[in-house]
Formats: sequence, structure tokens, C-alpha cells
Amino acid sequence: MSIWWSLHLRREAASVPLARRLLLGTMETAGVDPEISFDLSVALSEACANAVEHGGDGGSSEAYRVTAYLDGEKCRIEVADAGPGFPPGGHRGPIRAAHVEAEHGRGLCLIQELADHVQIGNKPGRGGAVVSFDKILKWRKGAPLMAV
Repeated sequence: MSIWWSLHLRREAASVPLARRLLLGTMETAGVDPEISFDLSVALSEACANAVEHGGDGGSSEAYRVTAYLDGEKCRIEVADAGPGFPPGGHRGPIRAAHVEAEHGRGLCLIQELADHVQIGNKPGRGGAVVSFDKILKWRKGAPLMAV
């Protein structure tokens, strides 16, 4: 069985815990192992926080989109915004963490550590950043939506 949902959220700090709670509730209902759910919820929070902070275009677009797919044995999450996107060429190679004393700059590195696969880039055409990541799921015993 597959589950997917998509949210269009305002670029406000209050949207981050909303997306996180929806993901956690979905995974708990499906029977996903709590450690996997926690890892993905932290990664989602980081991606949403980046969209809130950097995802504006200075114009009328004050929203970003979160889409989550639980399909078979994998969860894939995508966060897309309407901001300026990443610099030309995007991220190549490993994502480097910020200096240990820095207050910002750890989000993408944390996402990379918590997920199995991460893609970071720009939306084609009108711009904006897209951060997508996935993780192989583990299930609680007797999970109602366990992959067969």
C-alpha cells in the first residue's frame, strides 16, 4: 500500500512543526519504526526551516510545498520553494557542515546524515530550490501498512 500527501504552506515558522506532526502521525498510523520516523521528521524540519528562511522570491509567492510518499519500503520527501534557488551548478560532492560555532548552515548536512539518499537542486524554469530525500523504512511488528 502507498500513502502520499502534499501541503502548500506559508513561509512562516509555525508551518514547520505542522509539517513535522503530519509526517509523524502518518508514519505512526502506518506502523513505521519510531527511530526511522524520528530521523525523517528531523530531516523534514530542517528542509522546511530552509524553505521558510530562504524560499522567498521577494514577490507575491509566500508559500512552499511539502510532499511525502510512503511507498513499499521507502519514504520519499520533497520540499520545494519559490526562492532564488541554489547558486548555478548547485551542490556538487558532499555537503559540508558549517563551522561548529555557527548558528546556521547545518540543515543540509543534517538531512544528508539522516536520510539514505539526498537530492538538492533548483526547479526548472521559474526557479526555486528543491530538496528531496528518501529513507528505507523499517516497520513495527504487526504494522497495518507494512510492505509485503
